Amino acid sequence: MTGRNENEKGSITLLGSSRTSYSHDYSPEVLETFPNKHPDRDYFVKFNCPEFTSLCPITGQPDFASIYISYVPDVKMVESKSLKLYLFSFRDHGDFHEDCVNIIMNDLIKLMDPRYIEVWGKFLPRGGISIDPYCNYGRKGTKWEDVAWDRLSHHDLYPEAVNNR
Repeated sequence: MTGRNENEKGSITLLGSSRTSYSHDYSPEVLETFPNKHPDRDYFVKFNCPEFTSLCPITGQPDFASIYISYVPDVKMVESKSLKLYLFSFRDHGDFHEDCVNIIMNDLIKLMDPRYIEVWGKFLPRGGISIDPYCNYGRKGTKWEDVAWDRLSHHDLYPEAVNNR
């Protein structure tokens, strides 16, 4: 990786690799981190994944969603290519929508220990119903624990008009 020393790269091995392998099995081990160069500042990082797919655990039918991940980093940050490969690994994974967003959040908490994180899935309708699960976490004993409760308790007070997405 040009311009970065080994400490700045963290555990990045996928970025810049010309031999990307896409796993069709749920693969949290593909996630990689790099050091936050601004740990003294609170700021949000947001990822939008408009092409998320998973499978219904009962019928095996595909589910399609946009997944939104926002977090306030502490010491580590998730590398975006590894996140893309990780989200792709849900393609043949069977779980309910609510489980998918919670699994994603839990894996990212385990990976980076962020100050705050939220994951919101906006799934396309199937059978006439769209499901939009939201979960969040704020580090216990910090101001972010209060932010998490406030955002959760006020979440979706003004829901969007859904026009079949």
